[in-house]
Amino acid sequence: MIRIRGTVGQWPVDLTIEMDAEDWAHLATQVAVVPDATASPAAKPKAADDALWQATLSLVQQAGRIEGPALLGQVEGLAGSTAAGKRLLVRLRHCAQVKVESGADAPVYCWMGQAG
Repeated sequence: MIRIRGTVGQWPVDLTIEMDAEDWAHLATQVAVVPDATASPAAKPKAADDALWQATLSLVQQAGRIEGPALLGQVEGLAGSTAAGKRLLVRLRHCAQVKVESGADAPVYCWMGQAG
């Protein structure tokens, strides 16, 4: 599920788009990934990325179930920015250990256990 909130000119916008796995896969085939020109490949060591990913998984595991906005707030603190936090939430959507359910107002991230 994607939720878009903001304004278009003076008009408020609150749009929710629900997509299943097939929709996400189709979208992925239509979108070209363009590397971020401002990011330096050597900016963060791989070990730091792995540690951040493991910490993110631990947050979901410890919570069992957690709403997206609450999880984003915690992950932002770990990652240091909203953009980095959102990238981790997207990564969670594709993780076999985590199931994302549609909540009333926001997605709910649920720990499913070890993959395999």
